[in-house]
Amino acid sequence: MKNPLANYSRKELLLVVLPAVALIVALFWGASRFVQPAPPKNIVMTTGAESGAYHAYAKRYREVLARHGITLELRPSSGSLENLARLKDDQAGVTVGFIQGGTASSADGAGLMSLGSMYYEPLWVFYRDRNALDRVSQLQGKRLAIGAEGSGTRSLALQILKVNGIDGDAARLLPVSGDAGLEALMQGRADAVFVIAGADSPVIRKFLAQTDVRLMNFAQADAYSKRFPFLSKVTLPRGVVDLVKDVPAQDVNLVAVTANLVVRDDIHPALISLFMLAATEIHGEAGIFRQSGEFPAPKDATFEISKDAAHYYKSGPPFLQRYLPFWAATLVDRILVMILPFLALIPILRAIPAVYAWRVTSRIYRRYGELSLLENEIKQNYDPARHADYFARLDSMEERANKRPVPIAYAHLLYTLREHINLVRTLLERKK
Repeated sequence: MKNPLANYSRKELLLVVLPAVALIVALFWGASRFVQPAPPKNIVMTTGAESGAYHAYAKRYREVLARHGITLELRPSSGSLENLARLKDDQAGVTVGFIQGGTASSADGAGLMSLGSMYYEPLWVFYRDRNALDRVSQLQGKRLAIGAEGSGTRSLALQILKVNGIDGDAARLLPVSGDAGLEALMQGRADAVFVIAGADSPVIRKFLAQTDVRLMNFAQADAYSKRFPFLSKVTLPRGVVDLVKDVPAQDVNLVAVTANLVVRDDIHPALISLFMLAATEIHGEAGIFRQSGEFPAPKDATFEISKDAAHYYKSGPPFLQRYLPFWAATLVDRILVMILPFLALIPILRAIPAVYAWRVTSRIYRRYGELSLLENEIKQNYDPARHADYFARLDSMEERANKRPVPIAYAHLLYTLREHINLVRTLLERKK
């Protein structure tokens, strides 16, 4: 049986094929570096108290992600500070969580990324007093319920109290808020309660329903937003809670932080797009303190915004996720990256025969270059004293051509070269 490689030089073939194979392997290796593994089916979200807004919103995220085949496990916590600690802990197994604006600094951002602000969380100060209060400094000497240790409410309350010259007397700063704070207020164990929650929160509606409980109007709201970059001034319009009962009876100025969705920087990129889609669905509607489409938005600069989230804000969801289910979009995205090396195979395979032919023929053509120079030298500058040297150079060319094996497919070029060498040799003999 005829050897299919008989017409080829195995050495030359290896010198051409091996680099091509190495290039192909490098292309596949490089592509594999850009191919993310499939996104995990289960992720953990740290929320807040089970009765709080963070946990309620987390339940909605769980519903949205479940539609795309992702199971979101919810872990209640004491609030933002515990959420931050869990996110920074490599052993906690937590991937995403809510962080209240003002409870962290940029120094806490190592290993974390923000997906943006999701909604405003106003600071409500409810109190019982015969006189109307509109400045926090007027709470000096009173018993204040400012939230549990580790809660975002307590963290912000302490900052607000500090700039108003109110010291942290533990006996007067009660570690309760929400329903427990309302109970303490009604029983006379607290004179004022600090609460951070949305206007539609059940606990806020309970406070507003009390006829002998007042809501502080922040007369210095603009000043707070200047002193604290993470605070914004918001207004609770008259009658927005209850038009019939006219609650509140007048516009009330409040200060608000933003609730920010923060993730670990090792989160799968596809999940970021999925969370952004969920956030738009959950937080994008109009509310008492927000316009339609105002959220989600990159309002808080404490944590660096995720590049994938920034792309979402600029251009919307990734192209494939606009038209395909989540699982299909991630699969196609990974396949497309691996297809690129296959596309490169076509020109590489086509180039192999051409490179092989070039390597074989270039050796013969180099001899032609030497032969042409010698022929011109004999014709134009013939020196009888160098007659023997000319013959020696011709013999050397022929010997070198004969010593390098040439594949059968290219043997005709070698025979042609020999004929041309003999033509120059004949020319030289005539010069005797």
